[in-house]
Amino acid sequence: MYSLRRAGLLAALLAAAVALFAGSALAQRQLVIVSGTDAVLLDAHYITDSPSATVVEHIVETLLELTPDGDIVPKLAESYEVSPDGRVWTLYLRRGIAFHDGTPFNAEAVKYNIERIINPANAVTFSFLLNAVKEVRVVDEYTVQLITEEPFAPMIAHLTHSATGIQSPAAIERYGEDYSRNPVGTGPFMFKEWIPGERITLVRNPNYWGEPAQVDEVVFRVVPEDSARMLMVQTGEAHVAVRVPPEMVSVLERDPNITVVRTPSVRVIYVALNNYQRPDGPPNPFADVRVRQAVNYAVDNKAINEFILGGVGRPLDAPIAPGVFGYQPIFQYEYNPQKARQLLAEAGYPNGFRTQLYSPSGRYLKDIEVAEAVQAQLAEVGIIADIVTMEWGTYLQVTNQPPEQNPAPMMLLGWGTVTGDADYGLYPLFHSSQWVPAGSSRSFYSNPAVDALLELGRMNPNPEVRLATYREAMNLIMQDAPWLFLHAEVQLTAIRNEVEGVVIHPTERVMAHHARFK
Repeated sequence: MYSLRRAGLLAALLAAAVALFAGSALAQRQLVIVSGTDAVLLDAHYITDSPSATVVEHIVETLLELTPDGDIVPKLAESYEVSPDGRVWTLYLRRGIAFHDGTPFNAEAVKYNIERIINPANAVTFSFLLNAVKEVRVVDEYTVQLITEEPFAPMIAHLTHSATGIQSPAAIERYGEDYSRNPVGTGPFMFKEWIPGERITLVRNPNYWGEPAQVDEVVFRVVPEDSARMLMVQTGEAHVAVRVPPEMVSVLERDPNITVVRTPSVRVIYVALNNYQRPDGPPNPFADVRVRQAVNYAVDNKAINEFILGGVGRPLDAPIAPGVFGYQPIFQYEYNPQKARQLLAEAGYPNGFRTQLYSPSGRYLKDIEVAEAVQAQLAEVGIIADIVTMEWGTYLQVTNQPPEQNPAPMMLLGWGTVTGDADYGLYPLFHSSQWVPAGSSRSFYSNPAVDALLELGRMNPNPEVRLATYREAMNLIMQDAPWLFLHAEVQLTAIRNEVEGVVIHPTERVMAHHARFK
């Protein structure tokens, strides 16, 4: 009797130990990534922000892929070729791949997705990526052709963009407007749940066509406060924390369990100056190029980089960052408050004026602190800018209104040239056809000469001609000053040492495709 009771007790203890071990093992297979802002939506074709794209790129795949080294390699398309006249792009697709809902990936699915992107009725913001395509032709089940009327130089680069990802046509039709909360792709992870403002959970795709994921779940948690985010990675509650505040780097680097990774970024940070003058509205100071130049002379972006960003940024000398095809140093606005006051006086504002500076909080590295520094420096030349901030999704919505309704005179924003090509870094922000909400230009800038150069840059396949074209365009843009040009970011990411294989991409994506626990 005694031995039976003892044996029962031992069995119970063993079962408890096994359960505890199993629970620990399960927890170890859940990777937690913490960031400052939530996703906005999860329909790849409609995404315009990096937090949403980071999540979706684990679920939805593109035909081609831009590697962290800047190479373009096959993804869902295993190869491609271009006709001698540069007007027919033939893509050969991988075989035997299914979407997460079990429906087949094939040429018809590619045709459905690309036609959805370029259909004007669908109002896809990033349709400019593929709007040169006039016809999508299915050659056979695994071969598809994209037909353009003119050569389109950035085609291959644009097919790496997450907004051209291939999603399940059946799921898009089934979910309708709810698809943006139920994404279905071919990626290594599948969507599980989204609790807005708190977390998004993905689960491993057991039938993934490529190298399978090594963790069972990836959880993207939302914690706006920098200090709270860092504490989570210090305590092990999270494994990866993005946007480490520069003043926390040395603290985290003394922790033997954490590594702070520094990664170059193709993202530039700027303040869009609303150039639009409403016909029936009061005079808009920023419609005058002298005022826009004065703003650039009034703000010391080198000091902001040194004292706010801890020296990890790079003051802008062009509208795009180094590492992007087409980047060339143009010039920097020197810090010259006297010249700023002179330009304001010439524009009819000798005593300055009052305005508003819209800024997110927690989206970009030290964004609200950068906004406060800009505010203080503008005040020195008489421009009183009241800061307006709001939750990230609301911020995008409010600043995405057409010029007649847009309330924001100044907007702190960032743009990552995630295709690695200047067309994506310039066309959607400075071509006059790209004003929000149809496009991404929140400055409502318009210069016919710049329009013509940007159109030439995307149609001419000669790299040397494109480089010369982009230099001329960027020179005009810098002189017209539709932005306050601030800095290019460097990414600071804290990663716990028990995790390996997490990729911090220069496009600002945190990629857990090959993440694993040691």
